[in-house]
Amino acid sequence: MTTAKTWRENYRSNSIRYQLLISVIVLAIVLYFYANFLNYVEVRVGFSFRDPVLELMKPIDLTLLIFISIYLALFAGIIILIGNPLRLVFAVQIYTLLVLVRIIAMYSVPLNPPADMIPLNDPFVQFFGTGKLLTKDLFFSGHTATLFMLYLVIDRNPYKKIFLLLTIVVAVSVLLQHVHYFIDVFTAPFFAFACYEVVKKTRLKINYTSPV
Repeated sequence: MTTAKTWRENYRSNSIRYQLLISVIVLAIVLYFYANFLNYVEVRVGFSFRDPVLELMKPIDLTLLIFISIYLALFAGIIILIGNPLRLVFAVQIYTLLVLVRIIAMYSVPLNPPADMIPLNDPFVQFFGTGKLLTKDLFFSGHTATLFMLYLVIDRNPYKKIFLLLTIVVAVSVLLQHVHYFIDVFTAPFFAFACYEVVKKTRLKINYTSPV
């Protein structure tokens, strides 16, 4: 089935149209609040701790590899999901919940960055977000969680395996660069999976068609 035909058939459903519209609006509101929240996080006094995992390795600048992996995955994920409107709506809803959960997690665990971190200077995040270099958006790793979320949502092989590989590459790279503590990266997939399950079960309870 072609992408255009899939979209036409799905768009005839008022439910899909309303879900897509509402989901995008809610995501935009959450991201606006999130950008302002990051400004608060950057000036907040946090705490540091000794991380035995990071102490095993000297920091290495892997910024280029991290960015290539992240934005390759995001671009590919959008292209793949566009072909399935129902699953695209599902992904937007999961990501929205993931951002909300990350706000709560960062607020609850005010961390300072590792002392020897090499900052991950993301021009896209700065342009669309705070406009500043972020160093305290730590618990939990948003990059790792987002890529693992795409792995869960994408249902087509071999793409699914590629997203898992990119998740591992980014997770290891941000640790090698000392951008995150080990706990930030280790817990990220669990948060992503929890959000995935919550959205999936909520959709079933309110009688939405499940994309899974």
